[in-house]
Amino acid sequence: MTNFRESITIREADEAEQEAVRSVMLEAYGQYADLFPAEVWKKYQDEIGNSVSGKGAIARLVAEIDGTIIGSVQLYPSAEAAYGRTDMGINSPVIRFLCVSPLARGRGVAAALIEEVVKRCLAIGAADLYLHTVDMMASAIRLYERMGFERAYEKEFHNGLHLVKCYRLSLPQAKRVEAAELIVLIRPEVGI
Repeated sequence: MTNFRESITIREADEAEQEAVRSVMLEAYGQYADLFPAEVWKKYQDEIGNSVSGKGAIARLVAEIDGTIIGSVQLYPSAEAAYGRTDMGINSPVIRFLCVSPLARGRGVAAALIEEVVKRCLAIGAADLYLHTVDMMASAIRLYERMGFERAYEKEFHNGLHLVKCYRLSLPQAKRVEAAELIVLIRPEVGI
């Protein structure tokens, strides 16, 4: 008998799946709606929804079982591409919008998505992988720490409501890859 984790397929999202991915993302992040003022939540919902087809991501991965999308994650070449911020000084890959459908949580889906991101980063020689999160995402933080991510205090910021914590996973390679190189290596069709 195959266990749940073994039945998960991680792959690049197809353009035709944007609405399905958006739906899973909004469902997954919906648990936080009551923790934000209504206008802030609406803006965050729009950002989540728009990220599915927005520019800058070098990978949009989905987790699926039997053809049903149950999770997703986006990978950006730098903080500038991920957040539009040049002040963070992160020129290594950045994870954004990791999510898992509430019905599939606790079964290794998020870990499988992160593992695939790490494989892609290792393949292009990235030295570090970053992500940002907030305390209300406590189960995600526990996962990141179990997977070896460590706080990068110098890359944190306050968004007006929350301290946005930064986590970094140091990858075994010593070679650092600049953001422009990363785009070409992972998605050559994007160009520079």
